[in-house]
Amino acid sequence: MIDRRPAVIVRCGGPADVARAVAFAREHDLVLSVRGGGHGVAGNAVCDGGILLDLSPVKDLHVDPLHRTARAGAGLTLGELDIGTQRHGLATPLGVVSVTGIAGLTLGGGLGWLNGRYGLACDNLIEAEVVTADGDLLQVGPESHPDLIWALRGGGGNFGVVTAFSYRLHPVGPVLAGGLGYPWAKVRDVLRFHEELVTTSPDELSTAVSIGIDPSGQPTVEIAVCWCGPHEDGERVLAPLRAFGPPLTDTIGSTSYVALQSAGDAGFPTGRQHYWKSGWMRTLTDSALETLIEHVPQMPSSMSKIGLQRMHGTASRVAPDATAFRHRADQYDFLMISQWEDPLDSERNIAWTRGLFDAMTPHLQEAVYVNNLGAEGPDRVRAAYGANYPRLAEVKRRYDPANVFRLNQNIAPGSDPPGSRP
Repeated sequence: MIDRRPAVIVRCGGPADVARAVAFAREHDLVLSVRGGGHGVAGNAVCDGGILLDLSPVKDLHVDPLHRTARAGAGLTLGELDIGTQRHGLATPLGVVSVTGIAGLTLGGGLGWLNGRYGLACDNLIEAEVVTADGDLLQVGPESHPDLIWALRGGGGNFGVVTAFSYRLHPVGPVLAGGLGYPWAKVRDVLRFHEELVTTSPDELSTAVSIGIDPSGQPTVEIAVCWCGPHEDGERVLAPLRAFGPPLTDTIGSTSYVALQSAGDAGFPTGRQHYWKSGWMRTLTDSALETLIEHVPQMPSSMSKIGLQRMHGTASRVAPDATAFRHRADQYDFLMISQWEDPLDSERNIAWTRGLFDAMTPHLQEAVYVNNLGAEGPDRVRAAYGANYPRLAEVKRRYDPANVFRLNQNIAPGSDPPGSRP
């Protein structure tokens, strides 16, 4: 989907390479893009005619099991970090697909299977190593550059190139996880029951609904779950959901956290076309549910999915202004991931996705998870940050007044006076 050609790709080995490349780009007035270790649907990691900083070789990892921290290079993927921390029975909250890069995911928030118990990835970012637009190398944390660590916790790659992330780790052993598949004829009852369950569930339970069509064109509905806690408690909490319907399939069982994190990888092979639309949804109302039921049978590709991943618990209770990530509430991340293989099918798949998004817009908040955002313009970037946008613009003005780091979901430096609202 993204066909851009950089003049130079710099495969960085560490912060010194990054600083030299940033200085070179500024000296020669070249556009600069930054790639971590994984993927980004907007394609901002790739520039035309400029310099692409590729951080994927930066894969150093140091785990301190005594203090429960990890220092991770910006080129690591979720799977690589998970494997390293799970050797010590520890983990930090990340996303749900192991081939995702930790850098972009963390800087944009990081919603995953541990969000209820331990918060978002950005909530567990305790320090960062950052190369600024001036080529300075900063060690950033709450005691040094508190404004910058605040902005890095959800504000994306707007403020510098993060070459290393320091995370808080938590004890995570085998989890109780898997999926439940239900007949489409019962989709209304299933999703209403699911909503009743998740609104009262303990922090240890995280869920995600997946709606799509099978290769024959028949609509499907599945609920994936993860219980991070004592399994006997999880069995008790999940028993009503496993009995409801009853489900056609039930794969819930004890599994390693690493296995859970990679369970969805097969759904994201390289080479497919992608188009995403997203928004936050507080509740799945009857009207919203009927809109979904009307549109799903016309889904053009069986590779596509509509997801409703639940934010709740610890992640939802963080104060909205405590980090750059603003949208804290018990709610769904409503995400349409359209996928197909033949570029000739692009127009049909994109049109269907936009049509459903337009129909669902009345049921969504005026907000979006920035990690799901494509190239949708400055108003949608503002929607990603809400009332935190003016403060982010001030931090941007302080650390990158020339907007060197602009190939991202861009926050223009000082575009709003202090205290103004978007």
